[in-house]
Amino acid sequence: KSAETSPSVVFENIQGCSPKCLCMLLENISGLAVDDDFTVEVIPEINAAVATFMKSIDTEEFVKKCSQNKRVKEFKITARLLELTQSIKAENIPATVSTDYITVYFENARNGGGPVSDVQLFPEENSAIITFCDHKGNA
Repeated sequence: KSAETSPSVVFENIQGCSPKCLCMLLENISGLAVDDDFTVEVIPEINAAVATFMKSIDTEEFVKKCSQNKRVKEFKITARLLELTQSIKAENIPATVSTDYITVYFENARNGGGPVSDVQLFPEENSAIITFCDHKGNA
């Protein structure tokens, strides 16, 4: 077991459950409140969603509770920890934005950032890959 577990949980096979229903289901299982204690980002292209906990909870235990939950089983939803990474992809970046601006933005603690080691801009895609010095900065 790693010393640090991810604050994010991936839910797959969510097509049978609306985003609002999924949020209520996660509130019921965790005892926490969406928006105040955790956020949910739905990724419809791959029938998945990611819940990220701002409150410190045992996400491994939460994943276990989810897989044992009657409703989760009925919806055939699977849950697993999101692996920790040091890089993220930012999309919809205006062509005029510099790598310096992106670095400063993602190093800002108010944006949940941390020390950035590298920024690769892809102007043709309006995206960038931001690599942090450690995985704590990409929350």
